Amino acid sequence: MSLAGAVAGCAPSTADSTPAETGAPPAGSSALAGSGATYKDGTYSADGNYVSPNGTETVGVQLTLAAGKVSDVKITQHPSNPNTRKFQGQFAGGIAAQVVGKNIDELNVQKVSGSSLTSGGFNQALAKIQAEAQ
Repeated sequence: MSLAGAVAGCAPSTADSTPAETGAPPAGSSALAGSGATYKDGTYSADGNYVSPNGTETVGVQLTLAAGKVSDVKITQHPSNPNTRKFQGQFAGGIAAQVVGKNIDELNVQKVSGSSLTSGGFNQALAKIQAEAQ
């Protein structure tokens, strides 16, 4: 029964196939060409989790959006051990170069400054921020 619910949650709904409303986005928001999403300007924060060899880790992400683009990013490290501290620190030091100036819908971070696992937590937090900013 729960499997059917999980599968049904993945199926497209009829609401997804309805055409988007036409017209200008509301003041203080922006619509990205091709994405269909509208994002409100502002600063948003979320935590994301990922699994490392030491267990589940958390990374905090704060993004500032202006006209659908990332204008600033800050990472809050939540290391559980020295290895995590090292990799989250490397990630925090290199993420701005990969995301600032880019449309939020185009972001899919894979590896930053040698840290590949932290990106999973970043992408999870990004999805939460996208939902909140709409």
